[in-house]
Amino acid sequence: MRAVVQRVEKASVEISGKTISQINKGILVLLGVEDLDEDRDFDYIFNKVVKLRIFNDENSVMNKSLLDVEGELLVVSQFTLYGDARKGNRPSYIRAAKFENGIMYYNKFIEKAKELGIKTESGEYGADMKVHLVNDGPVTILLDSEKIF
Repeated sequence: MRAVVQRVEKASVEISGKTISQINKGILVLLGVEDLDEDRDFDYIFNKVVKLRIFNDENSVMNKSLLDVEGELLVVSQFTLYGDARKGNRPSYIRAAKFENGIMYYNKFIEKAKELGIKTESGEYGADMKVHLVNDGPVTILLDSEKIF
């Protein structure tokens, strides 16, 4: 599982010219699920996202998490995080999860965040979306569960 984590002042998702979700200060997560992902991959990525200390404390040091600052979360599915462009110029997405597995982990991510009391919004799985954001910092972190197992 891969996640691009962006600290944002605000972010939103638009489909067919209509804003379907938006957040203020918090994190935009572009979430990519691999076909071979398991619960341990999910647990690693989810826990990292909500506990990642990328918000400033009173000394302007990145020392606080999304939970600490009571920030908001916007989760957007992003199968292209598994695009492999090593051969040729057209990326292959063969490692990206099939629909059933991908949407299951995507929905699980959203529900688990809500269970923690995080104001959570989302895109629409599999839709053609326009994602708008004001990246704060900018702070952008790439997480990959494959690199820890």
